[in-house]
Amino acid sequence: MQLRGIDTPLMGGWTQRASLLAGVALILAGCGAGSNLDWDLRPSGRFSTAAAAQQTTSARPQPDARGVISYPGYQVVVAGRGEQVGAIAQRLGLAPEALAAHNAIEPGTVMRGGELLVLPSRVGSAADAPGMITTTPLATTPPAGPEPLQHPVRRGETAFSIARLYNVTPRSLAEWNGLDGNMSVREGQILMIPVAQTAAAGAPLSATGVPMPAPVTQPETTTLPGEGSMTPVPPSATQPLPSTTPAPAGQAAAAATPAAPVADLSTQRTEGPRLAMPVQGRIIRAYARGRNDGIGIGAPVGTEVRAAAAGTVAAITQDTDQVPILVIRHENNLLTVYANIDDIRVARGDRITRGQPIATVRQGDPSFLHFEVREGFESVDPMPYLQ
Repeated sequence: MQLRGIDTPLMGGWTQRASLLAGVALILAGCGAGSNLDWDLRPSGRFSTAAAAQQTTSARPQPDARGVISYPGYQVVVAGRGEQVGAIAQRLGLAPEALAAHNAIEPGTVMRGGELLVLPSRVGSAADAPGMITTTPLATTPPAGPEPLQHPVRRGETAFSIARLYNVTPRSLAEWNGLDGNMSVREGQILMIPVAQTAAAGAPLSATGVPMPAPVTQPETTTLPGEGSMTPVPPSATQPLPSTTPAPAGQAAAAATPAAPVADLSTQRTEGPRLAMPVQGRIIRAYARGRNDGIGIGAPVGTEVRAAAAGTVAAITQDTDQVPILVIRHENNLLTVYANIDDIRVARGDRITRGQPIATVRQGDPSFLHFEVREGFESVDPMPYLQ
């Protein structure tokens, strides 16, 4: 489908931020313990792979008595419950403004406990005087293990999109960085990327921090070049040919039983589309996997947005720009996502019927509904479902 209508930089940037990696990701995170989806974004049940996915990365190293974890290139501190950012900086001998600015947070912010803050400069070991700044070379400090990569959160990114980028599970990313139950991240926040277990056990790392694959060993039964291979014995050498002589062409067809009459298809009804259009309007933004994981349907501000099919509200959340996102879970592991909306009229857990009003189109230039369809975690083109 060719792109039709207006495609302004504003709309293009928004659709990138509102892709389902920023939508379903946050939504599935908000489903809570009662959800029937596991952390590796596959349907739960006898085929669940959650346990296997959780074993791909090692646990976060234990901090010292001050809450500091040291690596050769940098240090982080694990915040205590109720501690202010400024108080953490003061007890480590750092400037509160420097620690806050380095982590894109205010000095007066009260921490929940367990969050990580990356230190702007290195502090002494726990054996040194409290708050003492060390000039010891970085390499002389015993590291807590393989040094994790650091990822500064950019506008529109989510914990789920970052986890997918580095091929780690959202759960391990949350545990390493002390994220809250909504998997909230902020622009400018520095996240540590969990280290794979094989890397923690001493396996070599590639330039990107991913464990190198084990060398492939040749099986003993592999045929070496030039040796050739045994030719199988043909069936005709061990089994006699059939004793019957087939009838000439045409005679067998004449003697065959008449074919059953073709069914009358005129009495069958043609089924409608699997999903209904959530709003009526032109498609002003076409589906493009990896660049725009949904479609943009142009509609006036305040137009009612209706559920494309019956289902259950999985979650209602926002991206990093506070743009509302709503997801409905349907049968057969199908998800529909509605973004760029206002006036949400349903709540998480509500049972929704096909065509039920759920929200209205949000103000924009132009105003439109961003609509996505997901089969599990993978985005698919919504158009075959709507036609």
